[in-house]
Amino acid sequence: MSATLTPLILDFLQWVQAGPHSYAETMDRWRTSCPRLTVWEDAIDDGLVAIRDRNDALLVEITDAGEGLLTQSGRARL
Repeated sequence: MSATLTPLILDFLQWVQAGPHSYAETMDRWRTSCPRLTVWEDAIDDGLVAIRDRNDALLVEITDAGEGLLTQSGRARL
């Protein structure tokens, strides 16, 4: 994870953690066309968030790895 993106990824993880958030809502708020701001893609690739089917709805959820990163950074939800 790049040092430039780390604060944004932590912001994203905190937002996901406060969920639930649908896949559509997540794409609406976090998609970017800038190739240097790959927050969503990096979080998926690094296993920090996952897309799960819950009652026929696609939800974006934080994973144990994402929770661990938030805890390590001191930004975990109390």
